[in-house]
Amino acid sequence: MQIVATALMVVLFKQKNFAIGAGLAKSEAPVSAFLGVLFFGTSLTFLGWIGVLIGGVAVLILSCPQGFRSISLNTAALGLACSSAFALTSLWIREASLSLALPFPHRAAWVLFIVILLQTVMLTSYLLIRDRETLKQMLSKPKLVIMTTIASFVGSFGWFSAMSLQAVPYVKTLGQVEIFFTMLVSYFYLKESIPRKDIVALLLVAVAAGLVMWQ
Repeated sequence: MQIVATALMVVLFKQKNFAIGAGLAKSEAPVSAFLGVLFFGTSLTFLGWIGVLIGGVAVLILSCPQGFRSISLNTAALGLACSSAFALTSLWIREASLSLALPFPHRAAWVLFIVILLQTVMLTSYLLIRDRETLKQMLSKPKLVIMTTIASFVGSFGWFSAMSLQAVPYVKTLGQVEIFFTMLVSYFYLKESIPRKDIVALLLVAVAAGLVMWQ
């Protein structure tokens, strides 16, 4: 399902208003909350729901510089399909982790190992059959590939570990603080200005993170 979600994200790259679609794709927290309650027995407190919804609104504000009216039906559908696929992936990862009679963090590590193994086999097979040129380009830059792989693994292990301990909507809402660090890099390193609207969205992200931590 994660491969499907990533493929949908690639399709979003080709859309005219990609940023809006990407924002909808990142609204994984509220989507996982609704899907979790409906199909996975997820239970959220009142403050938890408020935090998740505020975080979702913050992401949409950051992604819609011209307002919500600029969202096209096609982009909205792709974005929501993408976020739903990512949300289902996270919910299934949590279910798989909880089904293992292993202590933390071993259960998260085993689930991550199986997921990476399956994805590696599937995607490598696809590249060998359909796109060997891309595979050759990757092999020609081993240092970059290894560094990207290590960084991705560390991030994935953090996500998997957190989702084995706490409900997915809470984890995804708290994970939105990455937007804050992205803004810091943008402001101090890239010397880009931060619009007032984005500052408001960052404050909402902080409020959402606080609510899910202290609910």
